[in-house]
Amino acid sequence: EVRERAAREGRNPHTGEALTIPAGKTPAFKAGKALKEAVKAK
Repeated sequence: EVRERAAREGRNPHTGEALTIPAGKTPAFKAGKALKEAVKAK
């Protein structure tokens, strides 16, 4: 699934300079039953 991310403020950790991170698309998924059970078992 592809989700839209809004533009947001960010910071360069090296210099501390504030900057704007542009809007973009990011991959996303919903964990299936098998994955949820595997994590729960640990």
